[in-house]
Amino acid sequence: MIILVINAGSSSLKYQLMDMSCEKPMAKGICERIGAGGAVTHKTSDGRQYEGQQNIKDHKAAFEIVAKLLTDEKYGVVRSLDDIAAVGHRIVQGAEIFKKSELVDADVLQKIESLSALAPLHNHSQAQAIKACIETFGESKKQVVVFDTSFHQTVKEEAFLYGLPYEYYEKYGIRKYGFHGTSHRYVSARAAEILGKNLKDIKLISCHLGNGSSVCAVQNGESVDTSMGLTPLAGLLMGTRCGDIDPSCVVFLMEREGLTAADMSKIMNEKSGLLGISGVGSDCRDVKKAADSGNKRARLALNMLSFQVRKYIAQCVAAMDGVDVLTFAGGIGENCHDLVISVCENLNFLGAKVDAKKVLDISGGKQGIISSEDSKIDILIIPTNEELLIAKDVVSLIS
Repeated sequence: MIILVINAGSSSLKYQLMDMSCEKPMAKGICERIGAGGAVTHKTSDGRQYEGQQNIKDHKAAFEIVAKLLTDEKYGVVRSLDDIAAVGHRIVQGAEIFKKSELVDADVLQKIESLSALAPLHNHSQAQAIKACIETFGESKKQVVVFDTSFHQTVKEEAFLYGLPYEYYEKYGIRKYGFHGTSHRYVSARAAEILGKNLKDIKLISCHLGNGSSVCAVQNGESVDTSMGLTPLAGLLMGTRCGDIDPSCVVFLMEREGLTAADMSKIMNEKSGLLGISGVGSDCRDVKKAADSGNKRARLALNMLSFQVRKYIAQCVAAMDGVDVLTFAGGIGENCHDLVISVCENLNFLGAKVDAKKVLDISGGKQGIISSEDSKIDILIIPTNEELLIAKDVVSLIS
């Protein structure tokens, strides 16, 4: 069975075509700068590649380009669109409405749109992308939506509520939702598989560290707590996001600088994090290079991130009253070896010990156990594979 997996943004469309008989990608690519010019990158599993500038006026045009490339005589991997059994879409915000993945119908689409206020940069554009996909592939092609938030619907009230008047939760749904659920769900299951353990018998902490980062406590295979909140802004220092701050900082800066709500949102989401602290950039690789060259602010940014990851790991330990397994995933978690070692070397209270040589041996999409023989907990690096998990959900639903 062949499944097309879509991750749409307001101006981009990432895709991956999965062959579920072997659970491997056949092709993947991205349409970028939608509505503002356009660029396309398409790669097949056997090494064929297309890159080009194209005018992509909207998501409908992007899907038409994807459909053409997937069936193209030179760059294609299927004979026709009929070979594709169904399409799976990543949706950021499902709130309390969607506790699991769903087949798309008019009612589901309307509900996704209704949650746009909770994810203004994502839900509306993702709903529009689904409509464009249906127009391109036909109404008979089954569509499935998989939500970033659904994995965290097992978090209890005492963990997801904020100390605001309860009426705001009732009126507006203001609470912690958590994100990266698809990644945390995949990594925790894969870790149990690698260790030969039943996921329901272990307490696991999943660290998804990338341009966006979050830490999640997984007990009995369910999310117990997570670092992100109402939006993906909360929690750890990230590429351009500030993470947790005293809420009074917002009011203080708005008053002192004469900022609007939109101005303040832009500062916290786009000008903070590794970029704001280091002054170098938002990419951890650039920040590390600068730190290694003696840039003190770049070193400070990395130290802050390491400290905050450890702090959230400790919070997850408290939430589960213990931990058996610790995992790292995401662009930073998989490739920034120094940061992973720094985090683990300062977890002596857990009896966690990492083998630096094992860490350095894992790169280029590899996975493995990095804890030393005398470590009291298992520590692993596992490249996340959200596309595979989405495709699995699609197969499950359409079957």
